[in-house]
Amino acid sequence: MPVTSQPPGRRERNKQEKLDRITAAATELFAEYGVEDVTTQQIADKADIGTGTLFLYAKTKGELLLLVQNANYAEALQRGRADAETIRDALGAVMAVVRPIVECNRTQIDNGRFYLREMVFGDPTEPHHSAALSIVGQTEEAIAAILDRDELGGVVDAATTARIISAIMFVSMAASVNAGLEIEALVQDIRAQISLLIPR
Repeated sequence: MPVTSQPPGRRERNKQEKLDRITAAATELFAEYGVEDVTTQQIADKADIGTGTLFLYAKTKGELLLLVQNANYAEALQRGRADAETIRDALGAVMAVVRPIVECNRTQIDNGRFYLREMVFGDPTEPHHSAALSIVGQTEEAIAAILDRDELGGVVDAATTARIISAIMFVSMAASVNAGLEIEALVQDIRAQISLLIPR
């Protein structure tokens, strides 16, 4: 007899509805004002919930930003992976993965830099931080797969090289000195650094 999954109960639907309202409120306020200038009280008010309820879903603004941005970064990575599949040149394929992540990070520069700080320095056991680190791991896996395929990159240790490439990308996006760079200039700077790691 086949097992049919039950639709979520009222409690689960209510929790998901609140999470959706929190995410929508945080997304809108962070985009409009930047994470530094938004309070958790403003997010709770916009989501039409109490701050106590808000803290059940995320304890800090950093966790709220992770909640909002993780979905955007995962979607950017998915786009990059799809684009990379059509490019045979290893450097070009790696940059196809990198570019949408950079674009995602630069949608609101201060939020993007705040997100990266939270990702690196936040509590890795907290679910939103854990999800962000998972996206970093998936990014590195995507890059390693490119370097491994048909030995395109000529790289001896694809996983280690992918970690270095990931570090270059994230440090370049987070660095204060690059805060004023346009997307294309930042992408080209990352490409110049990565090109030293991938034999031609």
